[in-house]
Amino acid sequence: MTNDSDSAPSRDGVRPDLGRRDQAASRESIEEPRPRPRRRRWRNRILLLSGALVLVIGGLAVWRYLSSYESTDDAQVDAHLYPVSARISGHVIRVNVGDNEYVEQGTVLVEIDPTDYRVAVDQAKADLATAEATAESLNIDVPITTATTSSQLDSTAADVEKHQAAVVAAEKQLAAAGAQLEQTQANDVKAQLDQRRYKLLVDEDEVSRQTYDTALATAKAANAAVSAAQANVEAVRQSVEQARSDLTSAQASHRSAQTAPKQVAATRARALSAQATVGQKRAALEQAKLNLHYTRVIAPVAGQVNKTVVVGMNVEPGQQLLTVVPLDDVWITANFKETQLRHIHPGQRAEVYVDSTGRTYTGRVDSISGATGPLFSLFPPENATGNYVKIVQRVPTKIVIEPGQNRDRQLRPGVNVAPKVFLQ
Repeated sequence: MTNDSDSAPSRDGVRPDLGRRDQAASRESIEEPRPRPRRRRWRNRILLLSGALVLVIGGLAVWRYLSSYESTDDAQVDAHLYPVSARISGHVIRVNVGDNEYVEQGTVLVEIDPTDYRVAVDQAKADLATAEATAESLNIDVPITTATTSSQLDSTAADVEKHQAAVVAAEKQLAAAGAQLEQTQANDVKAQLDQRRYKLLVDEDEVSRQTYDTALATAKAANAAVSAAQANVEAVRQSVEQARSDLTSAQASHRSAQTAPKQVAATRARALSAQATVGQKRAALEQAKLNLHYTRVIAPVAGQVNKTVVVGMNVEPGQQLLTVVPLDDVWITANFKETQLRHIHPGQRAEVYVDSTGRTYTGRVDSISGATGPLFSLFPPENATGNYVKIVQRVPTKIVIEPGQNRDRQLRPGVNVAPKVFLQ
């Protein structure tokens, strides 16, 4: 059974139970949404805080990453360019390389006509042979001259002694002849006096004629003895003069022989001069061989060739013929600002992005230049002239690439790069 009161309609035509239900439902609908806005506000706050925290952490991470390295776009690949020039003059007869060709070290690049230099080598060899023969002859003369002059010195010394003895002997003979002359002269005087006395006695007949004749013969004999003694003295005096003359000649010969050491020294000096000439001719031969060798211009290093020489050119010493670019020995020159160098030092890791290849290479800082770039320019700045304006300077920094990364030789000197140097 149903309850009439429940099912009876109200005065408005609305069932009372339905009105109560609607009111309850309306109250529930009004009371239920009240806690939802609070939860949304907390959720939004949490999201905002999380987003802010993420932004802060991200910003710190970005700041830390950006502050962990220094970079610059003022950088390029660098290398030592090897200019190859002629060392002699001549006519180019062959060029063995083409434009931009890669060559190994020691490759013959250019050949110059060697004919004149071969002739010069042959001439130098002949001059050297002549000089060696002359030196050998003079070296033989040295001992011969030494022995000859030594023998002459001894011989002349003996001759001097011999002639000195002859002079002494002749002088003694002269003294003896003089004494004999004096004796004969005394005998002659005595004989002449006796002859005169006997003549007076004979005239007075006090002595016999025979005694007078004997005295007269004795006087004549004494006179003849005096003449003989005088002749002997004169002969001995001439012997003395001859002996003295021979002694003077021997002494002159001895003095001449005493120059033997000087003669030996002169001969030895000529031999040394000949030896020096040999050395000079040998050096000329070596120079001629070098000039002949220089007719073949070789590559000093391995690299790519940029040539300006062609067959038929007449080249002179010092004239540049080619340039060799060593693509296996390149590095990065990064011009960092002076304010960026506070924490950069050799040994730090680096990454280099190359514009031409789009590749990134790894390397390390090798060294920092000793001066800023403008100081190496042709006209360095003069800040003391009164027109000084402070400009941030750049300092060249050398970065070397790790081995094995440039095997394809794509790093060409002069191309732009963007290096990063990590400070940690």
